[in-house]
Amino acid sequence: MGVNLRGRSYLKLLDFTSEEIRYLLDLSKNFKDLKRTHTPHRYLEGKNIVLLFEKTSTRTRCSFEVAGLDLGMGVTYLDPGSSQMGKKESIADTARVLGRMYDGIEYRGFSQDLVQELSDYAGVPVWNGLTDQFHPTQMLADLLTIEEKLGHLKGVNFTYMGDARNNMGNSLMVACAKMGLNFTACAPKSLWPEQWLIDECKKIAADNNCEVRLTEDVKEGTTGADVIYTDIWVSMGEPDEVWEERIKLLKPYQVNKELMANAKPEAIFMHCLPSFHDTKTTIGADIAKKFGVNEMEVTDEVFESKQSVVFDEAENRMHTIKAVVYATLC
Repeated sequence: MGVNLRGRSYLKLLDFTSEEIRYLLDLSKNFKDLKRTHTPHRYLEGKNIVLLFEKTSTRTRCSFEVAGLDLGMGVTYLDPGSSQMGKKESIADTARVLGRMYDGIEYRGFSQDLVQELSDYAGVPVWNGLTDQFHPTQMLADLLTIEEKLGHLKGVNFTYMGDARNNMGNSLMVACAKMGLNFTACAPKSLWPEQWLIDECKKIAADNNCEVRLTEDVKEGTTGADVIYTDIWVSMGEPDEVWEERIKLLKPYQVNKELMANAKPEAIFMHCLPSFHDTKTTIGADIAKKFGVNEMEVTDEVFESKQSVVFDEAENRMHTIKAVVYATLC
């Protein structure tokens, strides 16, 4: 029986089977081929989508806009100041209004409960562009990149470094468990995912012949890895005061040349971006001035190395988001 995702919202990978994720990855490959060969694919002409952003973004916004336009749709972007959602109008009312005008709604912001409420009331597919708990569109891009670079997903040894309790740590653990990758969170215990999610992912992993591990030991966590992945140490929306604490806590988990040497020689480095690998950003320069740290979660040497696939990963956001939009609207 074929996979049919028409009318479904895409809020977190826990809601999807391994077969459904596989379908979205294969569809992404097809759309990537069409894009690379300049083959028109305006399959959703006449439809319209709206993008609700409470948190700004480069990759997520551009990926959804290009995906929508390539598929022939109209796209409306609402920045944090352009909507009454949650201020003068309830989430439920906003959802019911937008659901009458648009065929699909993307939300990027803070609360997973909020994106769920949008989906409950909209009557059209809702796509999670990021919440504090999960980042499911990034997951498809990451899985596609790993498969392109390593040739397979099942059995891959995947290590995530740093803050494993954020949306990336949560989502990558789910994605690996669903698709048969051995997941290791290498992080201080205070920044491990919540226990309920660990338990759920261990059950899923057992069904897919892989494992979920958590360790504070950098050597143990990175030895024999096929993929080393990290993210920024302080997420958008967290207070500036967190920086000093996180730098002290996570400095031992910085991805550098010595750490990469623990992994397999052909291992790849991944990052969802943006990255503080130098001082060429306002925040990077400010952190360097305050704390004397010129490189944070990853060194510039690793970020710019041949092992780094971060820009292939960023491009794949566009192809995988296109697959999600098409699959749920077609």
